[in-house]
Amino acid sequence: MKFGIARDRSPIVLFLLSFFIVACGSATLPAQPQTVTVYAASSAEPWMNELFACANERNITVYVTADDPEIAIRIGEPDDAFENVYQIGEEELSVVVSRDSLMQALSREEVQALFSGQGEVLVWVYPSELDLSGLFDQVVMEGRSVTSFARVAVSPNEMLEVLISNPDAVGILPSRWLTRDVREVYSVGEFPVIAVTNEEPQGVVRDLLDCLQK
Repeated sequence: MKFGIARDRSPIVLFLLSFFIVACGSATLPAQPQTVTVYAASSAEPWMNELFACANERNITVYVTADDPEIAIRIGEPDDAFENVYQIGEEELSVVVSRDSLMQALSREEVQALFSGQGEVLVWVYPSELDLSGLFDQVVMEGRSVTSFARVAVSPNEMLEVLISNPDAVGILPSRWLTRDVREVYSVGEFPVIAVTNEEPQGVVRDLLDCLQK
């Protein structure tokens, strides 16, 4: 009868277990996406497409909220209330009518007259708190009052729908909202698209702004 020699396998087991632990500990875990809170005025909503593209390239999660966002995007010149302002583009603002409208190109004086109520067309404007309203009043109306009979569109999207469906209406739209169903009769001008931060941008906020400015 042959007897084998019993071998103590505990050192081998301990070695393999140690190797497994070290290998697991050294494995690179996938980077967790960082989150940035963002908000855009309705006039600047098309610019969110660029922001989402930048965030996707950098594995950044964007949370859209109006409650103290880290980045706020709007159209127009910054005022003294903002300290950290970064221009990310330009947007043209236009007086617009339906493609079927009989109205032709207008002068500034004619636009002022129409929006003051001197005409047979239906005038559409924005709420006073919207950035586009302030720009139009400042650049075009120059202190003149818009007619009290003007209708109010709460957003460029609503303005576009109104103008498409009503050939007798005239309104105001940023260039990125224009479609083949409407046409420009007066250019108000080009204005900066700005991103405002509530503090000096760092980290992923800085990365997003750098991408948008490119």
